[in-house]
Amino acid sequence: MSLLKRLGTTQDLGSDSSTANPQQPRTQTRSSGRSQEEKTPSEGQGTGEGPGNKSGSGELGALRRPSIGTQQKSESQKSDNFNELKNRIQNRLISELDPRMDLGNQEEVRRTVEETFASVLESEGIVLTRVERMRLFEAIAAEILGFGPIEPLLKDESVSEVMVNGPRQTYVERAGRLERTDITFHDDDHVMRVIDRIVSPLGRRIDESSPMVDARLPDGSRINAIIPPISLVGPTLTIRKFAKDPLTSDDLVRFGTLTPEIVTFLKACVEGRLNMIVSGGTGSGKTTMLNVLSSFIPHDERIVTIENAAELQLRQDHVVTLESRPPNIEGRGEVSIQDLVVNSLRMRPDRVVVGECRAGETLDMLQAMNTGHDGSLTTVHSNGPRDTLARLETMCLMAGYDLPIRAIREQIASAVDLILHQSRLKDGSRRVTYITEVQGMEGDVIVLQDVFTFEQTGQENGKIIGSIKPTGIRPKFVEQFENHGIYLPPNIFGTSYERLF
Repeated sequence: MSLLKRLGTTQDLGSDSSTANPQQPRTQTRSSGRSQEEKTPSEGQGTGEGPGNKSGSGELGALRRPSIGTQQKSESQKSDNFNELKNRIQNRLISELDPRMDLGNQEEVRRTVEETFASVLESEGIVLTRVERMRLFEAIAAEILGFGPIEPLLKDESVSEVMVNGPRQTYVERAGRLERTDITFHDDDHVMRVIDRIVSPLGRRIDESSPMVDARLPDGSRINAIIPPISLVGPTLTIRKFAKDPLTSDDLVRFGTLTPEIVTFLKACVEGRLNMIVSGGTGSGKTTMLNVLSSFIPHDERIVTIENAAELQLRQDHVVTLESRPPNIEGRGEVSIQDLVVNSLRMRPDRVVVGECRAGETLDMLQAMNTGHDGSLTTVHSNGPRDTLARLETMCLMAGYDLPIRAIREQIASAVDLILHQSRLKDGSRRVTYITEVQGMEGDVIVLQDVFTFEQTGQENGKIIGSIKPTGIRPKFVEQFENHGIYLPPNIFGTSYERLF
């Protein structure tokens, strides 16, 4: 992508610069117009002063000039001045830089931009403090090399998600809570340039004929963009950031999501080749949990991962990562999750890990679990363990086969061994709330048994206090662990040797 295409034409940026402070002349016009209208005869009679009395108009002007408004105008003027200066210097940089410059070499381009930036400031005689100079350079470098105004948010490790709702609203998620930021874009075209910069290198497109796109940043962060006419607030961009260092089981214990006993139990379940489903709502931490569970898979097994956008960070050596593909501009070439699940069974996998089951691929995933691919993992959106089973039934029907419900339930009861349900609580924390065993069928109903449940004991300073505790019931599949040389102490399930023997 050329430099001019990356930033828009110089003429466009020039027009942005000329309109960077459109409110100042309009405010002056409205202010002068209002002063003319406000000097009505009734006002003159009420004050006992004529229209030409400067003293009376001065007193009225003083009353109509609150200090808060003055401060807001001053802050707005500073912001406009900064944007005007940034656009002016950015235009000079674009005119002096080689438009054929290879933007792939980030270090060389950044060094060239920094040298040109310094020469432009010197030639125009602009004097800035060190802080202002660094702020201005980073803002311009983000427009050329990064993703514009949201670049600082992507570098902020405390931010887990960035949500751009048109050019004037940008929200972030920190510690599970949403916060509005003061970051804005110039206009819709500015947001569109950033979106295009993200999706173009990936071979994806977004326009009026295809107004939605899923993609990912080079670091693996997941991107979803939707533009007008579908979005009525302007181009909307949602970025779920990818952790540079993936969270481990120790991190989840420190956060309170798990306990050491639960970690021991889950590790035994993965090594014992149980088929597990991680369920939960949006943003509840399903993918993070799936990543942690996948880390327990032995290194001598072949793993095939299947995702819409590759997010899993497996540390094993023998991993094959597959990613679905949307149709091209002619509506051809689509490779769905279902296609990849079917194909993965021909790749001699020991484990099949599906990022998320959303539709008909669920039936193929269940059949894979029932045909010798034990220890497979996937995630499902649901509100609880029982709802997970209902969603699995519905998604199996979406495969297009006219199957009786009982046959589907038998497949589910035979394939799935354990459901791990996560929730995002009101304080923003992610907790494992249910670990439930699928015991089998009784009549036409699938029998579930909770092994661990979350108990809330109170609240303190807005934080929910509680922990996941055993129900005292020993799951039936523990007996299978002995075949793999795995032995769990009974106290993990809240029982003692006296109760067991």
